[in-house]
Amino acid sequence: MSVRYAKKTGRGVVAAVMAAGLLLGLAGCGSGEEKPPEGKGAPTTSAPKKTGGNPQPQSEEPSEPIAVLKGQEGLELVVSSAKRDQGGFVTVSGKLTNAGSDVAVIPAQVGGNETEIIKHGISLGGATLVDSVGKKRYYVLRDTDGRPLTTTGFDSLAPGASSPVFMQFPAPPATTTEVSLQLPTFTPATIKLS
Repeated sequence: MSVRYAKKTGRGVVAAVMAAGLLLGLAGCGSGEEKPPEGKGAPTTSAPKKTGGNPQPQSEEPSEPIAVLKGQEGLELVVSSAKRDQGGFVTVSGKLTNAGSDVAVIPAQVGGNETEIIKHGISLGGATLVDSVGKKRYYVLRDTDGRPLTTTGFDSLAPGASSPVFMQFPAPPATTTEVSLQLPTFTPATIKLS
């Protein structure tokens, strides 16, 4: 065995031991629970103070969807919101539902045909927003590793089952209030941006 190989192996072992020690240290520090000292009771906490005024209502899904896109095998994409976010994004939220009587396989085409998106598994990465007035098409955003900023990791839905989904796009200009949401193998639908 050469000295160079022994040095490299030794460094690797030291690095592995240090990494394991750091992980154990972080795991021990992260519990967030404190035990009371021996002989003393648990610390008491006071109830939260009421501030008066009306509490903020929880955001709920609207009772009526803003659009329904029909797909193959009884699949439906029920869109509940399309909101502009601070920072120039539009987030489309809803649920993917199997309205059919058989198990519905999510078609691979919904992920689009871009190699960078396909390599991260089945997603809604093929979705687009089309601004017909501005004559622009907006594709699903991606993170720095090429993963689409949309729901991923599903392959089928049982009859009557649904799964919450989201898709994030660059925001069209503020003057654009309606866009067409398009998803491969689904019928397109016009949605209003809020």
